[in-house]
Formats: sequence, C-alpha cells, structure tokens
Amino acid sequence: MGNLIGRREWIGLLAGGLVGGQEARMRARELGLAPGIYGTGALNAITDVKGVRVGHTTLVRGDDVRTGVTAILAHGGNLFQDKRPGGVFVGNAFGKLAGSTQVQELGTIETPIVLTNTLAVGTAMEAVVRWTLGQAGNERVMSVNALVGETNDGGLNDIRALPVAGADVLAAIGRAAEGPVEEGSVGAGTGTVCYGWKGGIGTSSRVLPAREGGYTVGVLVQSNFGGVLTMGGAPVGRELGRADAPGDGSCMLVVATDAPLNGRGCQRLAARAVFGMGRTGASYSNGSGDFGITFSTVTGVREVGTDEQSPLFQAVLEAAEEAIYNSLLRATTVRSKKRTVEAIPIGRVREILRRYSGR
Repeated sequence: MGNLIGRREWIGLLAGGLVGGQEARMRARELGLAPGIYGTGALNAITDVKGVRVGHTTLVRGDDVRTGVTAILAHGGNLFQDKRPGGVFVGNAFGKLAGSTQVQELGTIETPIVLTNTLAVGTAMEAVVRWTLGQAGNERVMSVNALVGETNDGGLNDIRALPVAGADVLAAIGRAAEGPVEEGSVGAGTGTVCYGWKGGIGTSSRVLPAREGGYTVGVLVQSNFGGVLTMGGAPVGRELGRADAPGDGSCMLVVATDAPLNGRGCQRLAARAVFGMGRTGASYSNGSGDFGITFSTVTGVREVGTDEQSPLFQAVLEAAEEAIYNSLLRATTVRSKKRTVEAIPIGRVREILRRYSGR
C-alpha cells in the first residue's frame, strides 16, 4: 500500500479533500481564516479596485526552468500619459526594486509594475520601456521610469540560465486583465518558497464601510521569505516542524486603492503592507528584501487627509496577511532537478486551526 501515514494525518487529508491523489488547493477563507474586521470585495483580490489589471507568464521548461513574470497595471489606458499617485516602502533593502527612487521623489507611477526573478530585472526593465515607447501618444517620450521588483527563485529555478525573455514580460503585460487573479505557483511566484513550503502569488482585498469612506484596498504578494508561520494566531509552522525555516528570501507586496492619496499617503500605505508580513510570522532577516509598492487609481479629487487614513492602514494590514496565506494555500508542489518544494499540507493545517480555535 506504500508509505503509511498516521491516522490523524489521514483524517486531515480527507478533510482537506483529495483531487487526483493530491490535496485540493483552496483559499484562506475556505479554511475559516478571515483576518481582521473588514469585509472583502467581490473577488477578494487586488482587481476589486476598479480598473486594476493583472497578468502572468509562467515558465516551466524541462527539469530546470521554474520562473515567470507577473504584471500589475493601474488602468487600461496610457499609463505614462495618465500617471497615478504612487509610493514605495523599503522594509529591508536586500533586493531590487528598480525605479523606486523616482517614485519616492515624484510620487507617481508611470508604467506597469512588473515582478519577476532577481536576474531578470534588467530584461524586464528593457521590455517595459519598449512597451511604453510603443504606446500611442508616446512618440516623443525620451525618459521612462520602469518599475520592476524581484525575488530570488534560484532554489528551484536555473536562474543563471536567464530564462526570462523580453517577450515573456510583454506577454504578461498583454494578458493583464480585470477579474479573478490566478494564485499560487504561477507567474513571478512559479519558483518561490515561503516559510519552507511552496510560496507564490496571493491576493486579497478589503472594503471600508461608507462611514469610513467606502474605499477598496487590494494587495498582491510575491511570497519568497521565511520565519515561523502563524495562521490566524495558530503556530502552524511550529506544529508542522518548521520552527527553523530559513529567514532569507524576499517579499514584494503591491497595493492598489481607489482612495485618493498623494505619493506620501501611498508610501504610508505601502509601509503597512510590509508590516502585515509580521502577522504571519515573517522574520525580516538580513537576506530578505521586503518591499511595498502602492498606487491610487484616483486623481483630481480631494485627497484623504492624514487623520482619515487609519482605516486604510487597518485594511491593508488585513489584506496583506490574507494574501500571504492565499499564496501558500493555493500553491502546488513544484519539482526541479535542484529540489522539490512541497505545498503546505492543507488537511493538517485545517486540523491545527481547529485545535487552536477550540472549534
């Protein structure tokens, strides 16, 4: 019958569901994880913010290429001519967020935000520049601030082979669409590892009540970092024997909102997204590059004052926490010639959550 597993683990696997011999992947709310006090948008995704688009290119070739590209667009028009307020926050700068200095200086974002692997940043920047120069109305443009972030997927991917091409970046931008966002081992999350399990792309959103502005905040993460995983207050990492998960890695957190914020307000929101990692047990180690990137989709109206921003901070903390959970729970096991990184065992997670919640 093959390897035997304990009765408790077997029950957990049945509870989690099996599909084709593998556990069914699910989102945090299907496990009863609903961090915070605010409700979500209809999709519980960054694309709940009207106009925001997301696209992926996933590269899986042979037994060594496990990488990709994820593109986030603030709107479907000419991003360079119709810039959006933006801000960045650096939690730990052991990583690369190309284009961040101009965003900090001017408080605007003028290109798609592209996420990929560490050694593909240059390729992605060139592709974003070419895409921007090719947009109708940009015939006289002579300076483009491409915004490209990364995490290092070299543990699973043959990163030194430089498998990401400009065409892959353009394909992700071209696929960017409103609607549901694919999560897990896709796009820029194809080769990532989080808390010792397979990480990836995750997303979530929050909607404030009308009395607090009725604004929507959405977060998308590329999770590739470590620490000791906590889920809904339960010490999942410790219970699953991962209390010594390596802390090095990186996390990119992209935040979108329809709250009218200036560059400074966007920067403050980006900071809270990075703080949200801590709710899940992040160690923010020396070798972890942790970056928040925020943009507002709204311009030309009265900006939300600083005294009114606290509900937005709460919302982004909640959405960042849940997006990280979704990146883990939706990820599938990935194998390459370098190693195998298992998906987090949902059945066992369900059991731990039930035990610690007392339900």
